[in-house]
Amino acid sequence: MNEWLDGLADALEEPRISGRELGELLHLTRDVAHGVERRFAPVSAFLVGVAVGQRTAGGVAREDAFRSVVADARDLIPQNVEPVSSED
Repeated sequence: MNEWLDGLADALEEPRISGRELGELLHLTRDVAHGVERRFAPVSAFLVGVAVGQRTAGGVAREDAFRSVVADARDLIPQNVEPVSSED
């Protein structure tokens, strides 16, 4: 994992992002950038984080919250953008 991201998570007193989460988030933001609007990519990552935080505060496990939020975001990306699996 990227040391800078780990340091940021530690400084913010948040759990570190897993490699799988990082890959899924980067794929999502890439698809937003190419299929919706480039400048919306970082804002979409912010909104994903806010939504995951709210759901976990409500008692949902972080992994489940992340998976659900990313799926909800993916549903809004135009169909002409092919999502990349997290195994790539």
